[in-house]
Amino acid sequence: MTGVAPADDGGRGLRQALGRYATGVAVVTARPPGGRAVGMTVNSFTSVSLRPPLVLWCIADAAPSRPEFAAASHVAVHILAAGQHHLASRFAGRPAGRHDKVGRHDKFDGLATSAGLGGAPLIDGAIARFQCRTVRFVDTGDHSIVVGEVNRFEAFDGEPLLFHGGTYRVAAAHPDLNR
Repeated sequence: MTGVAPADDGGRGLRQALGRYATGVAVVTARPPGGRAVGMTVNSFTSVSLRPPLVLWCIADAAPSRPEFAAASHVAVHILAAGQHHLASRFAGRPAGRHDKVGRHDKFDGLATSAGLGGAPLIDGAIARFQCRTVRFVDTGDHSIVVGEVNRFEAFDGEPLLFHGGTYRVAAAHPDLNR
């Protein structure tokens, strides 16, 4: 496929082409004041600035947890380890299981967490974790860009979980660079 305009594609081909870009996988969590904990899997996480320390991630306007993320003062971003594909799946989509009064799945059911800044749930086992104060929620297209100021971070040993071509993958050192 060459030279297809996004308007002529219907979204399917564009999504496949975008899927050629391998990304890391993260789970973002938050707890708005007086609200329930929310979390979602994202692959749209990146550094914006070191001074001040800013990161961004994106959330779909149609995401059921968007109002809670918008109301939360802080989020925690967990960069998942290769063996945490079960957490990526748990926090993606709408799996079967226990749901709240309005039909939302309780993604934290049975998962041990501790409270981070602003009450954002912290999940153990990630290879990096960032606790961020939300500084900007930018509406754009069918998603919003969420900018957070990193207030605390941790980094641990381990290999990252990747997403490429519509599936979870693990990283391998390039064979030409193995010594």
